[in-house]
Amino acid sequence: MAETIVDFFRNKIPPELIIFLVSLLPILELRGGLIAAALLGVDWWIAFPICVIGNILPIPFILLFLKKIFALLKKTKTFRKMVEKLEKKASTKSKKLTKSDDKVDEKKQKRRILYRMGALFLFVGVPLPGTGAWTGALIADAINMRIKHSLPAIIGGVLLAGIIISIISYVIPGWLLS
Repeated sequence: MAETIVDFFRNKIPPELIIFLVSLLPILELRGGLIAAALLGVDWWIAFPICVIGNILPIPFILLFLKKIFALLKKTKTFRKMVEKLEKKASTKSKKLTKSDDKVDEKKQKRRILYRMGALFLFVGVPLPGTGAWTGALIADAINMRIKHSLPAIIGGVLLAGIIISIISYVIPGWLLS
């Protein structure tokens, strides 16, 4: 999919803008942006920060406004089913991050927060289908994770995914072609 977008925009807009826009998109995110950057011949040290910023830019807004946006969309016939499907997906994935929310002491609460942050970091950071910053933000919202805990975990996950995809997109092809 990233290759199709690259071919469409090639020679129409600067490659740095292409990879920034690809990184903004859900599903493709930073992963698609770095692959597009490699296809466009953008140097890694230029592409990496552009893709990271492009992927992270919408996340605080998603974390802050997702519940309000979903509530508005659920009032319409057109988007109700889509929103309910997204909420169900997030709920299913978030069950892996949650335990019962019984009253717990402060020490257990801190461990639970660290566990959730670590799990969210790994979820966003391991580049598999259905994972990424957008889905991570959706999950963080579904489990009512505070932004001060979810945002650093998501940013860390984006950086981890960026390193993994950089190796796949830049390092391995360099080894194979040399």
